[in-house]
Amino acid sequence: MGISSDEESEISESEIDDYSETPYLLLQNGSYKVKVNGQLRCPFCSGKKKQDYKYKELYAHASGVSKGSATRSAKQKANHLALAKFLDNELAGHAEPVPPPPVPQLDKTKPNPGEVYVWPWMGIVLNPLKDADEKEVLLTSAYWFERLSKFKPIEVNAFWVEQDSIVGVIAKFISDWSGFANAAALEKEFENEGCSKKEWTERSGVAESKAYGWCAREEDYNSQGPIGEYLSKEGKLRTVSDISQEKTQDRNVVLEELSTMIAMTNEDLSNIQYSYNRTAMSLQRVLDEKKNLHEAFAEETKKMQQMSLRKIQKILNDKEKLSDELDRKMRDLESRAKQLDKQEALTELERQKLDEEKRKSDAMNKSLLLASHEQKKSDESVLRLVEEHKRQKEDALNKILLLEKQLDTKQTLEMEIQELKGKLQVMKHLGNDDDEAVKQKMQEMNETLEEKKSELEGLEHMNSVLMTKERESNDEIQAARKKLIAVLTVLLGAETEIGVKRMGELDEKPFLNVCKRRYSANEATVEAATLCSTWQENLKNPSWLPFKREGTGDKVKEVVDEEDEQLKKLRREWGEEVHNAVKTALEEMNEYNASGRYTTPELWNFKEGRKATLKEVICFISDNIKTLKRKRT
Repeated sequence: MGISSDEESEISESEIDDYSETPYLLLQNGSYKVKVNGQLRCPFCSGKKKQDYKYKELYAHASGVSKGSATRSAKQKANHLALAKFLDNELAGHAEPVPPPPVPQLDKTKPNPGEVYVWPWMGIVLNPLKDADEKEVLLTSAYWFERLSKFKPIEVNAFWVEQDSIVGVIAKFISDWSGFANAAALEKEFENEGCSKKEWTERSGVAESKAYGWCAREEDYNSQGPIGEYLSKEGKLRTVSDISQEKTQDRNVVLEELSTMIAMTNEDLSNIQYSYNRTAMSLQRVLDEKKNLHEAFAEETKKMQQMSLRKIQKILNDKEKLSDELDRKMRDLESRAKQLDKQEALTELERQKLDEEKRKSDAMNKSLLLASHEQKKSDESVLRLVEEHKRQKEDALNKILLLEKQLDTKQTLEMEIQELKGKLQVMKHLGNDDDEAVKQKMQEMNETLEEKKSELEGLEHMNSVLMTKERESNDEIQAARKKLIAVLTVLLGAETEIGVKRMGELDEKPFLNVCKRRYSANEATVEAATLCSTWQENLKNPSWLPFKREGTGDKVKEVVDEEDEQLKKLRREWGEEVHNAVKTALEEMNEYNASGRYTTPELWNFKEGRKATLKEVICFISDNIKTLKRKRT
């Protein structure tokens, strides 16, 4: 089996059909052997594990590879396309005969292949009614499903064919031949009872109260009335031969798909086998490397053990030498100790001198340490003095500035006095006759000046006293309002003219009104409470500031920004009433507690919609004292 040299060159996908002619000719002239020793093989996959095929398997393999595979080249696809053509043209006799489709056993029922039936198979039952019949029962699908259960219908529908006189029943069966057998059995049973379609058509006079049944056909499908409408909606017209042909075509398609799947599966198995072999070889190499490493490790361990033994022996020898050296030095030390004992008496005097010098050194160190502490304290005192001096210097500077300011004021006053004296001198030199008048005028001016000074001092004193009184009165009023708020919160209800209102708290009434228009009575309360609670939390959010400034100069004030996105969305979704309630709460919160963003209690005149005065609150309490006492008790 030779391979031509042009197989070594690659081809493109568009050249597959043209290239397949070359391997097809090689297959015809026997260059490529397909049949070997009575077995069919693929000459282009000789290296694969699977070698022998049946005709159907080999044809499926060739067709699957030629139609496309991610692991196959264009040249391989062309080769297998030629193999599929060769099998189809040259070796068709080796194909296994396809078994014919099973002929359904229909209990001696032989359908006419050309007769047109309604498919899926359906049976028709018509039941005329008498006055004594239970019409409601006969009109239920459950009754007829139980009655026709031996024919194994999958669905039963009952309806009026003629109001109050004829009940129509359509039983639907499965779409295979067993369904047709059941439909034919239904028709056969009614025919044996004399209740077939022929008897129903030929009946005369008033029909008996019994059911007539038959299998649905073309004339029923094209009939007028509810039966024809149902059949044309739920079924189609088919002949037995058409259905047999469709079943055969479906079977062939399934077989072709299964063959392709088998071919692809075989190819995948071959690829998996190849991957397995490659992995097994890699694993074997790893195992060989592991064995070599283990042997190398054992050899290295043996060498290290031998080296350790030599080192231990050397350490033992060194230890013995050190022990001998230590014994020798111990003997030398003993000899040295004896000599030192002899010299101890001579060195006692020197030791006493050293102790004396040590005591003197310790005393000097203590003195130096005390001196260091004293120096540190002195430094801290100096720092405090510097700070005090700096503060006194600032105070003195402030006093100098104040004195300079007072001096400037005094100098200004003296200049005014000198100017006035100059004017008086001028007036004096103008004429002697007017001296007394000038003096009198000066005296009057001096007296007027002194009176003005006294009056100014009195006014300043009175203003100071009044401001003190005003602060005390304002504190008392605020304390009284707080006390009244605490008391009235407990005593008063929600329906009084004077009471306590929490400024910045949302009014639930607008929310409830809107929710009542959108939800049921039970859901409205819950939805209103949820919506109100959500927007109350939005009001407390310090990052939400829907305000803008209006006016200029001293008339600048903050107002609610109507163009704020959240407020515009609220107005679109929930209306003007809810929007105004949120706007009012924003204005109140911005007025009473803009920084904290929480509600503040305030005495309120609910009748006039404004802040209540203490006089109004006291009058209200005095007028309703008896009622309030009863509420409290």
